[in-house]
Amino acid sequence: MLTVLYTAVITFLIVGWNRVKKPLIKTSGFTTRVTILIAARNEAEKIHLTIEDILAQDYPKELTEIIIADDHSTDNTSAIIKRYAGRGVKLLQLNEDKPLNSYKKKAIGMAIDRSTGDLMVATDADCRMGSKWLSTIVGYFEQNQPYMISSPVSYFEEKSLFERMQTLEFYTLIATGAAFIGNNHASTCNGANLAYRKDIFYQVGGFKGIDDLASGDDELLLQKVAAQFPGKIGFLKNFDAIVYTHAKPNLKEFLQQRRRWASKSVKYKDKKVVAVVVGLWLFNVSVGINLLLGFYNTIFFEICAGQLLLLALLELILLWPVTGFMKRRSLLILIPISIPLYVTYFIYIGLIGNKGKYLWKGRMVR
Repeated sequence: MLTVLYTAVITFLIVGWNRVKKPLIKTSGFTTRVTILIAARNEAEKIHLTIEDILAQDYPKELTEIIIADDHSTDNTSAIIKRYAGRGVKLLQLNEDKPLNSYKKKAIGMAIDRSTGDLMVATDADCRMGSKWLSTIVGYFEQNQPYMISSPVSYFEEKSLFERMQTLEFYTLIATGAAFIGNNHASTCNGANLAYRKDIFYQVGGFKGIDDLASGDDELLLQKVAAQFPGKIGFLKNFDAIVYTHAKPNLKEFLQQRRRWASKSVKYKDKKVVAVVVGLWLFNVSVGINLLLGFYNTIFFEICAGQLLLLALLELILLWPVTGFMKRRSLLILIPISIPLYVTYFIYIGLIGNKGKYLWKGRMVR
């Protein structure tokens, strides 16, 4: 039964990804005033690269506003941002005297309150993007009139096999978000590349009701929009819209990140999605159990091998078009070694993802 469920879910994702077509986008005559939102904390090492990429966008400067909210950085992040004041970059400094659990949502919410744009475009302080990134997003917005736009994110500049394996696994997550949107059941996205109308943000109550979690400024907000405005969320399948960021350099940071992402599931309103995730986790648990039982009866080794083979085959079918879109198809050679490790970490994250606090940006949060 669990194997059937897993096969059905991956089939759902394959169908959903292929339903999302490369859209028509407007390429000139833009009229939308845009506010680019970034919440930053201790990003002194790379934030100048992100700012330079944003300033190099080919979208009309008179229609672009850039607000970076510095979330109590202890390095010189704010000083670096101030250097760009003469080029239109606005610094918003948080100064909270009481502890919060979701500083990032607070930062984004304050930036939106002070913004003058009609379309909010959120990204992260360590991301990179091409010069057509913003015009591609706005072109899609003006052509198709969605209320929210989820756009692709990719890892790049990998320095190790472990980082390349993360990239491949990350593409499964990006494909999942796109597929759910393609199947008219928007459920997940990535906040490093997310756009939404300012008025819609306020109509759904902003982050109210989801502000007790440190994470979730992306997909929990998306789920609020999807609930009130079904069919008004789009996935922008266009290479120029991709935002790039880095994989985690070691296992500890990787598990902390995935634990943070998993913590958002406690706020999922759609219990069907929760049930599917639990079912997928149980399938992975069954793989591990069959492996252990194989030491008592070798037939379970055969069952486990069959499950792993099915996992690899379905992942290949799903990721073939996704890696083609990302222009990273050579990563598919990593599937045989990635699958066993994926099963292991998925089981682990399922066990600890919603328990206790975790470290994020130098803070213990939940």
